[in-house]
Amino acid sequence: MSSVPQTAPTAAEQARTLTEHGRVATLATVGGDGAPWASYLAYALLADGSPVLCVSTMAEHGRNLVDDQRASLCVLDQTPAADPVETARVTLAGVARRARDADEEAAARAAFLAAHPGTDFLDFHGFSIWIVDVERVRWVGGFARMDSADGASYATATADPVSPHAAGAVAHLNEDHADALLLIARALADLPDALSAECLRCDRYGMDLAVTRADGSREWPRVGWPQRLDEPAQLRAASVELVKQARAALA
Repeated sequence: MSSVPQTAPTAAEQARTLTEHGRVATLATVGGDGAPWASYLAYALLADGSPVLCVSTMAEHGRNLVDDQRASLCVLDQTPAADPVETARVTLAGVARRARDADEEAAARAAFLAAHPGTDFLDFHGFSIWIVDVERVRWVGGFARMDSADGASYATATADPVSPHAAGAVAHLNEDHADALLLIARALADLPDALSAECLRCDRYGMDLAVTRADGSREWPRVGWPQRLDEPAQLRAASVELVKQARAALA
């Protein structure tokens, strides 16, 4: 674990996390009449996060891209929430293009085949590889959780190695350590009148809590780990350290 001052993922990091762990998206293109057209399709990513598509001119979205290269992709969290409004999603908006040279074409094909093993239609008549240069990003993490980023920030961000694998740890904290979460809320989230606390999610920078206060009101504080996590296995030690800090703060 390496020490950093950051305590929450940026919008670009949230976006890269969703796109890195996704495999399918909704592609929006512009039709010949200027109307939007949405299609469901597979995608892959280049190293900088640029989406790679394999589209056919037999499909309307393929014909649309030939005439107008403006496009956007919407990717949903692979583990959707029970309430659709709470499902994380990201929209990547930019311009689609063909590969600039043979090396980029080869890299794009390799990325697509790695993401979708067994794909056999890349060389079918009418199919071609397209790359989307991302210019604008909009991340929505659920109700009232959203932010934007530009293409450059998205390209240099890295996916979170913890949050996609943290569901078991979150469930364990809520089921077996509610008292510890309450202690953390009171001492480290500056909510001394907290009556109960639930862990909503964990990532490499910290945890989000839902806290009920003595007057019945609800708060959703963020509590950062003492150090950034590099893998899910570090969640337990980080949680224990937060409890130690909370106890020391209340001593």
